Amino acid sequence: MTFKEKILHYYKQLVQDKIDVFHDMISNLTEDAKNDAKGSAGDKHETALSMMHLEQEKLNHKIKEYLEQKDVLDKIDASKPNKIIALGSLIKANGILLFMSSALPKIKIEDKNIIALSPKSPLGSKLMGQQVDYTFEINGTKYLIESVE
Repeated sequence: MTFKEKILHYYKQLVQDKIDVFHDMISNLTEDAKNDAKGSAGDKHETALSMMHLEQEKLNHKIKEYLEQKDVLDKIDASKPNKIIALGSLIKANGILLFMSSALPKIKIEDKNIIALSPKSPLGSKLMGQQVDYTFEINGTKYLIESVE
């Protein structure tokens, strides 16, 4: 597995784990609601059910966000080399590794920090379509693209 494939695999697993956790939380809430219905009555019961329903809606929204991130990751072919920055590119700029995918947490693979960024982010949109030796400035700091995979 190439370094870029390892990054993609790690992020896919991270997103899938989050989806699984949220599905488990929804299942637990549903189970709690069933159990609560057996032993409760009146306004207190209605309030508890409403709270559980709101929590389920929040969790469903989170699942939707992670499913959208999963869709983006599924579109990436990490074995494909890139000379021009596009979705799935691994970019090195000023010694920083950037993975053009979706806004995801910073990770560490093979003792290297990788920052995942969305093509829609300010930095991502500035990088899309660029190539090695492109220079840009963000918040007063000048950057140089050293490599693109």
